[in-house]
Amino acid sequence: MASFLSQKILLILSIASLCIIRINSIEDALEIGEVGSEQREFDYFKLALQWPGTICRGRHRCCSSNACCRNSNALNEFTIHGLWPDYNDGTWPACCNGPRFDAKEIFPLHDALEKYWPSLSCGKPSTCHGGRGTFWAHEWEKHGTCSSSVVRDEHGYFLTALNVYFKYNVTQVLNEAGYVPSNSEKYPLGGIISAIQNAFHATPELECKGGAVEELRLCFYKDFTPRDCATESRIESYLSSRSSCPRYVSLPAQVSSGEYSFIPY
Repeated sequence: MASFLSQKILLILSIASLCIIRINSIEDALEIGEVGSEQREFDYFKLALQWPGTICRGRHRCCSSNACCRNSNALNEFTIHGLWPDYNDGTWPACCNGPRFDAKEIFPLHDALEKYWPSLSCGKPSTCHGGRGTFWAHEWEKHGTCSSSVVRDEHGYFLTALNVYFKYNVTQVLNEAGYVPSNSEKYPLGGIISAIQNAFHATPELECKGGAVEELRLCFYKDFTPRDCATESRIESYLSSRSSCPRYVSLPAQVSSGEYSFIPY
């Protein structure tokens, strides 16, 4: 009888021990963001660039945070939308475990970010904590936190994006190939893609709106060497009916804020 009781006590203690281990493993997983999400390690980076001339012509509200309202030569070149970690299967992680955006962390980069990573809207995008914030806060919390294995922290994320942007200067490549901002010219989409392929030995992604280039994305391995964005690195894939870009596209020049019918904000 005593032996039976001893075995029963040992069994209860073993079950309790397993429960404790299970609880601890769940708590550990929660701390690293693995429970309730599939935020596995990403495969590559995508540097998303915006063409202000296309985006700003659709803006009709002026505010201090909207770079479309400023008379700036910088708005006749691609500006940064974000540096995004992506998976090879076409999906991406978002809102990973990490600190909230802190403007003080990127104070030394503020002037460069205002020029090359400006907001082109008066709206406040959502953050990963249920509120709304700046364009930079949105990009850090949604995308930057998921790339911490490479960029480490908030300052590193923004600094890395700026460095990659300057090193792979898309605007300069296109200008040298004769593709300059214009409100009258249209350029062959294949020519734009070829110019970038020749410069960086990789195929970009393009998104258009109303026949004008709206976004151009460069893709990189995690050591920031260029790679194709598309599974098939062929120009023809961008000229299909599935593309948002026609065979001839424009790169609209940014007009002065006086030409907009802005509503005061």
